[in-house]
Amino acid sequence: MSAPAHVERRGQPGSAVEVDPEKLEVSPGFAHQSVQGWVPELASDEEVRQALETAFDYRGDVTLTTKDGSQTEGYIFDRVSGETLATSFVRVLPSDGGPRRKITYADIRAMVFSGRDTAAGKSWEAWVRKYWEKKEIGATVPTLEPEALD
Repeated sequence: MSAPAHVERRGQPGSAVEVDPEKLEVSPGFAHQSVQGWVPELASDEEVRQALETAFDYRGDVTLTTKDGSQTEGYIFDRVSGETLATSFVRVLPSDGGPRRKITYADIRAMVFSGRDTAAGKSWEAWVRKYWEKKEIGATVPTLEPEALD
């Protein structure tokens, strides 16, 4: 005895039921809030942690100003959240090509989301729209190659 197929489970046992894709449940996509240009307030430990967590998820460069006045602009590619700000740190790949930097949360005085969000507007729907536009003008089979970052 075999288990019933998915369609058989939805309809009456033993009969195939046509499924209308327009009537299936569809969950909405996740809308990303743009933080490009945002200057977060870093007044409390929790605000510092939240801002750096957002910076880690950001797909562009951030500019970090440390308490000694130096600035580092780059992409945050790693972070470790310890029990205190002194034991927590981010690792930054500087945009000027310099060596990677490790900066503790406690040393950060200010932060700016200074770089362009490279993934902004690049949703699946945008890719499908471009795919069909290329196909309509007779382009060869569109590929899944990434777009240039400008």
